[in-house]
Amino acid sequence: MSVEVLALVAAVVAVAAFVQGSSGLGFALIVAPVVGIVAPGALPVFLLTVMIPLNLYVAWRERAALDLRGAGWITVARLAATPAGLVLLMAVPDRHLGLLVGAATVLAAAVSLLAPSFTPGRAAYLTAGAVTGLTETATGVGGPPLALVYQHRPPAELRATVAVCFLAGEVASLTALFAFGQARPDQVAPALMAVPAVVLGVWLSRLTHRHLNAARMRITVLLFALVSGGVLMLGL
Repeated sequence: MSVEVLALVAAVVAVAAFVQGSSGLGFALIVAPVVGIVAPGALPVFLLTVMIPLNLYVAWRERAALDLRGAGWITVARLAATPAGLVLLMAVPDRHLGLLVGAATVLAAAVSLLAPSFTPGRAAYLTAGAVTGLTETATGVGGPPLALVYQHRPPAELRATVAVCFLAGEVASLTALFAFGQARPDQVAPALMAVPAVVLGVWLSRLTHRHLNAARMRITVLLFALVSGGVLMLGL
């Protein structure tokens, strides 16, 4: 990434870290379309790497609200689906990765907007984990299935459980990507340079996460995802 592109991405990352630190979702939906436009070769490694410190902090901050049972079932399915996500990534040519990211973003945001209220059970946890393992490994976008499961739960429970599930999944996906030659060390460097932006965004979120209207922020993030994902798709 050039200095100008890195500065733009860092600004977007800071905003996305604030949003996710406050509401529990939105980071990948905000960052993935932007990175897909300006530096598509950085996906999905950039997203998976830069989200590790974000989710580590949120998981620790909200640890008292963690849904351990749900996180366990989701993580089992998430890890089991990681190889399928790796196969999908290997099957998609680099020039089409942006289109895949855009489509995954739009579909995930649309489903999240339209899904009715429900009480999650084991089947919902396993389905969300499997879909997340597939899409996050291939594109870096995996939050919406988890958001669907927890969207009607208390905000702290959503933030804690989604962060823990993401953290386990990101480590597994990165390990698989490097093990099978689908990730390179030079793809990690821009993510490491963006970590200060993550720290800034998530630090700001600690000042506001108990007071923001999470429902309104969720709608704003999903609408942004629809627009930016559509732009990414149309630009290819």
